Amino acid sequence: MKLLFCLSLCLIINSLYAQKQAYKDQFAHTFSVVAKDEKTGEMGVAVQSHWFSVGTVVAWAKSGVGAVATQSFVNPSYGANGLKLMEEGLTAEEALGKLVRMDEGEAFRQVAFVDQNGNTAAHTGEKCVESAAHIAHDNFSVQANMMLNDKVVPAMQYAFMKYDDLPLAERLVEVLKAAQKAGGDIRGKQSAALLVVGPEKVEHPWEDKLVDLRVDDHKTPIKELERLLKVKRGYDWMNKGDLAIEDNDIEAALDAYSKAEELLKGNIEVTYWKAISLWNADEKEKAIPILKGIFKKDENWKTLTYRLIDSEIISASEEELDKYF
Repeated sequence: MKLLFCLSLCLIINSLYAQKQAYKDQFAHTFSVVAKDEKTGEMGVAVQSHWFSVGTVVAWAKSGVGAVATQSFVNPSYGANGLKLMEEGLTAEEALGKLVRMDEGEAFRQVAFVDQNGNTAAHTGEKCVESAAHIAHDNFSVQANMMLNDKVVPAMQYAFMKYDDLPLAERLVEVLKAAQKAGGDIRGKQSAALLVVGPEKVEHPWEDKLVDLRVDDHKTPIKELERLLKVKRGYDWMNKGDLAIEDNDIEAALDAYSKAEELLKGNIEVTYWKAISLWNADEKEKAIPILKGIFKKDENWKTLTYRLIDSEIISASEEELDKYF
């Protein structure tokens, strides 16, 4: 009897210790998706929660390795250590299994991994707050806890499979939108994040993240995340335009800036650099009215234009600019 009592007491103490340790971790009840794009090999994670800055703790990914979502009572080590183990050659299932076995607070965790080969693994601890569940398939896993109802996770699964024609980042946003439409977090909305990396390992850390967006505190975080993704796509075209100017490929620059302008309607900077490209392409009759309109709104752009001369970004002299402006 004494032995049984001691064993029971030890189990209770261990359980309380694990619970205490779990509650020390950051509180991030949420819904998320981790996935690999079969066509491009890109991998990513998207998440939304009624908690501040959820993306700083939940979302982890590394090019050529995989992606991780660690949530509920968050143990961030699943992110860093999970990526390390997968980079060393363990599958998503092997890596997650190893970390769960080492975690005394696993009953409070919800975690999902996807590796570079599209293998997935997920864990929903028995102490996760209802409604909590996950669905793991080849190339993607969707998971949620503290949801309004049990329709959220199936809705996420359906959305990921439905939007297979979209780029991975846009596809992950659609999954979040479907989760919210199905009921979402029982507490409401506050923050969201989107992280996408490439299929191959990169030489430099700054090349790792293809998309890295966070909405830390917002009334409609998923809607704002979707807007930011569109802005990011526009600035991707802006960057291509800038690179084309460096290469003196005016035609490519004009094409890139035009595409950016379409995505970033009303953005004065996009219009400005398109006008500079037109000027450099010797289409001054098109560039001049655009630049005049911009200068009328804000003379700082005129000052900038003169400063571009010394950097050889604009093919003009001060006398020539004085003639028109």
